Amino acid sequence: MNFSTHPLWLVGFRPFFALACLAGLSLPVVWALIFAGALAPPPAPFSPSQWHAHEMFFGFGWAVLGGFLLTASKNWVKIRGYHGLPLIILVVAWLLERAGMWFAGDLPPLVFRLSSNLFLASIVCMLVWTLARHRRDDSFRDNYFFLVILPLFLVAKNLLLDSESFPAGAAMTLALFRVAFLVMLERTVTQFMKNALRADILRQPLLDAAIKLLALLLVAGSLLPATLVASVSLLLALLLAIRFAFWQPHRALRRLEIGIMYLGYLAIVAQLLLQSVELIAPPPWLGSLPMHVFTFGAMGLIIPAMLIRICKGHTGRPLVFDWLDRSALWIMIAGFAIRVVLPQLAPERYLLWIQLAAACWFACFTLLAWRYIPILVQPRADGREH
Repeated sequence: MNFSTHPLWLVGFRPFFALACLAGLSLPVVWALIFAGALAPPPAPFSPSQWHAHEMFFGFGWAVLGGFLLTASKNWVKIRGYHGLPLIILVVAWLLERAGMWFAGDLPPLVFRLSSNLFLASIVCMLVWTLARHRRDDSFRDNYFFLVILPLFLVAKNLLLDSESFPAGAAMTLALFRVAFLVMLERTVTQFMKNALRADILRQPLLDAAIKLLALLLVAGSLLPATLVASVSLLLALLLAIRFAFWQPHRALRRLEIGIMYLGYLAIVAQLLLQSVELIAPPPWLGSLPMHVFTFGAMGLIIPAMLIRICKGHTGRPLVFDWLDRSALWIMIAGFAIRVVLPQLAPERYLLWIQLAAACWFACFTLLAWRYIPILVQPRADGREH
């Protein structure tokens, strides 16, 4: 078998979900060791906190988002999609970025900038080209949100890596991921509820559009007055809460594999509320609470469930969450409580909570890697090509 025709390279989610599992089990542990002083941070022109934020968003986060969009976009516009050599090149670029971030202090500035932008620039161009070229065949007319936000990730990334603009870059990155998650949740939760529970949840076009437009406005939050950002955040949280009430949470929360999506949705609402409070009158909470409510609550809860569902469904296997799948989700729920709630209750044990939360990520994604990487490198169970 030719290397480029191996099943791993049939479709985008296969290599990138494998990388996401490896990043999810390793990156938080590395950060916990750096934070505890047990491991020296990478010699770099940026701080350890910048490295941590960048790697979780653009290493782990973009492995997931990239794999999802490479797969979903081809289905949205009904084409074969990127496979083979283009995926190999993207994976090499992703790996080069990880190496460049760790050895940044030993690289010439130009080489570092090239290594840190090659993957994201390449995959953004590929995704934008797919969505723009096949716009007339697109199943979702609101994919123009992706056409807007995808190039902006490059801006946010470089702001995040600059020490002076790091806060603005981190806030912009979070806001861009928030838009992507809201667009995806709107589609996937509707489908999951209909397929699993025969439930039709509220889809009001004006409400859905207002939610996405307000989320898009917050991408430019660092350029707007704090009071305006706080007001928009509160309004968006309110609209999301109203829609949530009509999405039949009393039924969804009975099924962990669907209910965890609702918990991630609520984490986005909570993050917006905390963000607005922080902008108006910063309370004495410990750490970057709004940031970690999103990264642990939205990303940490939703991503494992989506990864399991896509790995099974898109490799021709039954969409059934067994006890090991549910265990992985419960581990991440515990990780959320440990990282977000316990530091506020017992701040004197802050280092312990970070270490235990990292252990939860390690346990969850080690379990997922053990179970699903072998599936990702095998042909589809139903014999279909992709």
